[in-house]
Amino acid sequence: MGFFMPRRVARQGVTSSLTFCNFESMRVLVTGGAGYIGSHVVRALRLQGHEVVVLDDLSTGHAAFVERNGVPLVEGDLGDPAALRRAFGDYGRIEAVVHIAGKALAPESVRDPGPYFATNVTGPIRMLDCMRKHKVERIVFSSTCAVYGTPPSLPITETCPRNPISPYGSSKLAFEFALEGYRAYGLRALPLRYFNVAGASDDGLFGELHDPETHLIPNLLRAAVQGSPFKLYGTDYPTRDGTAERDYLHVEDLARAHVLALERLDSLDFNAFPGALNLGTGRGVTVREMLSAAEAATGRKVLVGEEPRRPGDPPALVADPRRAQELLGWRAEHDLESMVGSAYRFHSQAGFEGGSMRNERRLKFGELAIKAGYVGDHAVQQALKTQRERDGIGESHKLLGLILLEMGAISNEHLIDTLRRMNEASQRLKKVT
Repeated sequence: MGFFMPRRVARQGVTSSLTFCNFESMRVLVTGGAGYIGSHVVRALRLQGHEVVVLDDLSTGHAAFVERNGVPLVEGDLGDPAALRRAFGDYGRIEAVVHIAGKALAPESVRDPGPYFATNVTGPIRMLDCMRKHKVERIVFSSTCAVYGTPPSLPITETCPRNPISPYGSSKLAFEFALEGYRAYGLRALPLRYFNVAGASDDGLFGELHDPETHLIPNLLRAAVQGSPFKLYGTDYPTRDGTAERDYLHVEDLARAHVLALERLDSLDFNAFPGALNLGTGRGVTVREMLSAAEAATGRKVLVGEEPRRPGDPPALVADPRRAQELLGWRAEHDLESMVGSAYRFHSQAGFEGGSMRNERRLKFGELAIKAGYVGDHAVQQALKTQRERDGIGESHKLLGLILLEMGAISNEHLIDTLRRMNEASQRLKKVT
C-alpha cells in the first residue's frame, strides 16, 4: 500500500500549536468531518501532513468548517451508495477511515430509537462493505462511553462489561460488534470510547455549534451571558453534590488521540488488549462544578431551574485512560479552565446558534461576485471546475478570484472589491449575537 510523503507546509486556515510524532502521510476519509469533533480531527490530521476527504450530510455539521480546513467535501450520508462512491473514488486512493458521523443524543434515542440504528449501524456497515471493495483496511471509530451503561465501579476500564442503557449506546455497541466481525476480512479497527467532549480550538475557528444545542457547557455559557434559566436535570444522583458526574475531555486532546490511533494501527497487537481504548482525563466533574466554572469564565451568575433526571443518563462516567497512555503515548493536556475558557471565547465570536454558521456558506467568493454583478454564474462554475482540477479542494476564495481573472471574467478592481466584501461580511458574523 503506497503512502504519500509528509508535507509540513501549513494549509490555508490550518494553524495550531498541536504537535505529533513523525509518521508517513495517508489519504484519510473522515465521516462527520463538518461537525464539532470531526472538524478538529480533520485539522489535526492535516497538521500531521495527511490528506483528508470529508463525507458529511451537513444535518448537524457546517460546510464552513470544511472550507476553513481546506479539504474536499462529499455531501451525503453513509446510506447513500452514490456518496460512498464519490468519497472513495473521486479523490484518489483512500487508505484509512476515521468514522465520526452519527446520531449522539441518548434521551432522544429513548424516545425515537429507529433513526439511531439506521444512522449508527446500517449506514456504517454499508461503508465497511465499500471499504472492502476499495481494499481500505484501517478504521478508527469514534465510539462512546455509553456502551458501558451504568458501570459497577469507577473509573471505567476497557474490560468493564458493555451494558448500554440507551438505544444510542446500543447502536454504538452494535457497530463495535460489526468491526470485531469484519476483522475476519483483515480490517484493522480501533474503537475509541470517549467521554464528554468540550472546549474549542485555541484560535476560535472551530467550536461547538448545534441547533438545537443540548450539550452542557454551551448551554451554561448561554445561560450566563443571556440571563436565561439553565435546566439542571437530576439533583438526586449518588454523587458528591447530587448532580451527574462526567469525565470531560478537551476536543483538541480528543483530536490528537484520533491521529495517534490512526498512525499506530498497523503496530497494535489486537490480541493483547480488549480491542478498544478509553479516552478521558480520569477525573470526574459534576454539573454543579461545571456551572461554577462557567460562572468564573463569564463573570456572571447562572440562573438554575432544577428538573427531574432524564431517561438514559447514568449517574457517573469517569474513564481509566491508562491503556491509551500506554499504547498511543497519549494523555489529556487541557484542564477544566482551558476547556470552558476556549468555549467561551469561541461563542463570544460565533454566537450560540448553529444556524449562524450555515449562513456563512452564502459568503463564498463566487456568490458575492455574482450578487455584485461582477461576473456570471456560468463563469463561476467554469472557474470552480478549473480549481478542482488544479488542487482538488473546495472553494478557496483568493484562488477562485485569480482563476476568474485569468479567464478575463472579472477585473482586478472587482476582484479586490469582492474580497473586501467577503472580509466585511465575515467580520459581521464574528460579532456576539
